[in-house]
Amino acid sequence: MTLSGRRSAFAALLLSGCAADPYQLDTERGAGGIELAPFALREECVALRAGERIGFYFVSVAPVAFNIHYYDANAVIMPMVREHATQESGEFTADRKQIYCLTWEAGAQPSILEYRLRLLPAR
Repeated sequence: MTLSGRRSAFAALLLSGCAADPYQLDTERGAGGIELAPFALREECVALRAGERIGFYFVSVAPVAFNIHYYDANAVIMPMVREHATQESGEFTADRKQIYCLTWEAGAQPSILEYRLRLLPAR
C-alpha cells in the first residue's frame, strides 16, 4: 500500500469512529462525582428497540427528580418518574423503538450524582 493509500485508510478509520451512534448502548455507561447545581440536570440517552431492557442504578447526595422519557411529536412521554429520590435501581423495558433519556434534576439544593446503566439480555 502506498503512503497516500495508508493515509486514506487511516482517514476513513478516523471518520468511521466519529460516525458512531452516540445513543448505542454497547457497554455499561455511567459516571460518578457529577456535581449538579441547584435546578441543574444531567441526561443520558440511549436508543432502544421494542422489548429491549436496560438496568439502571443511581445514588445522589441530595434528592433529585428522576425520569425516563422520550419524545413523541411535540409531547414528552415519561414512562417512569421518581420525585425526591436519593437512590433508585431497577429495569426498564422499551415498549417501542425510540431514543429514551434518563434524566436527573437537582432541586433547590445542589447534589452529587453517581449512575450506571447497561443493556440487559433479552428475556
